[in-house]
Amino acid sequence: MESIKKMKQSLKFLDFKLKVENYLNPGIILIVVAAITLFIANSPIGHLYQAFWNMEIHLGTEKFNFFNHHGHSFTALQFVNDAIMAIFFFMVGIEIKREILVGELSSFRQAILPIIAAMGGIIFPILIFYVTGTIQNFSAEELRGIAIPMATDIAFSLGVLTMLGKRVPLSLKIFLLALAIVDDIGGIITIAIFYSEFTLTSLMFLGIASLLFGVLIIGNKMEIHSKTFYLVIGVIIWYMFLQAGIHPTIAGVLVAFTVPSRPHINLGDFIDSMQENLRKLKEKHQKGNETIVLTNEQMHILTEIENKSDKVVSPLQDFEDNLHNWVSYFIMPLFAFANAGVVFSGDDINIFEGVSVSIFLGLFLGKMTGIFLFTWGSVKLNISSLPKGMNFKNLAGVSMLGGIGFTVALFLASLSYPAGSELLNQAKMGILFGSLISGLAGYFVLNKVLDK
Repeated sequence: MESIKKMKQSLKFLDFKLKVENYLNPGIILIVVAAITLFIANSPIGHLYQAFWNMEIHLGTEKFNFFNHHGHSFTALQFVNDAIMAIFFFMVGIEIKREILVGELSSFRQAILPIIAAMGGIIFPILIFYVTGTIQNFSAEELRGIAIPMATDIAFSLGVLTMLGKRVPLSLKIFLLALAIVDDIGGIITIAIFYSEFTLTSLMFLGIASLLFGVLIIGNKMEIHSKTFYLVIGVIIWYMFLQAGIHPTIAGVLVAFTVPSRPHINLGDFIDSMQENLRKLKEKHQKGNETIVLTNEQMHILTEIENKSDKVVSPLQDFEDNLHNWVSYFIMPLFAFANAGVVFSGDDINIFEGVSVSIFLGLFLGKMTGIFLFTWGSVKLNISSLPKGMNFKNLAGVSMLGGIGFTVALFLASLSYPAGSELLNQAKMGILFGSLISGLAGYFVLNKVLDK
């Protein structure tokens, strides 16, 4: 009876744990953090929130600060956006490489549909921003935010999809994931081309970064599997990019592409080795003669098993596994806390004019229309076909979820407009409302069309 009681308690704990993990998915955490940030930014302690992110960060000596750009020390906000987010983009680069090697982007037939959908989700928001901006006579400074509504937040959109439970077809999740990854590639290219500043001095730093990048490629070819090797050189490349005027988060993506995807020991050899080591271990173990302290021979065998277990996982997968929770549950919420502080005061409250409305319409209307029309067109023209479990009804809902820009959109906004400016505040407001309405609309549409 006691064992049955313990078993029931274990099952109850497991059920509780699953429920907690379901409600604490990264997308929901981002919603909570954004709400808390908005409250703080508009509370009596809002000035302390702003002052904190304007504090300078220093690492080095009196004459040298590692966290500086052209002689200016990082603020806490720049540290998050330019340094911490490089880890986020490193993770994005790893996910992109994995998808290209073995995932949904590994073959033309698999990749063509989400690529076409992502192109629609990039082109339409940009067009809507430009058209609405032209109607409102945007200045050149305001037009710098034209790329903001092209972004899709992977964690946020998948988080909303997860809330619908097992009713969501696997093909729908895979389509949205692949779409968001292609969308990220578009964002990375945009950052590299349009948000970088080049000078003659940049060439020296860029040259050093290129040499170091070459060292990483050679290391990959020579099958150097040390994660420290890629991390240390990666940090130096990040610094060189920063000083060269290329946005340093791009370094994270490029370094990720050089990380080896093949393990030091293949799975077949590992299995054979494990069977042999376990056979030896069994021979050394005598039943009825149990000892607390293992013999030297047993320790040697167990050490060999441990070493080979580490080598059967590739550095690419090891990085992804180790960084996933850090990125999902620390880096992204930290970024949201640093950047979602929209101050609702005065004329800024009006979302139906200026940069706010252009971004709002770009995210909600542009992403939805672009993703749906380009996907529908590719199917009707027999360029591709909808995967099993997908139809045009649930495609409409997923297209709406594509309008959840949040993380990457906020990141692009911070690159487009000066920190603390009215334009940046308006952009953040457009992003928050556009992402919120897109998420709610997508959820309600999918909740209605998916099988109960």
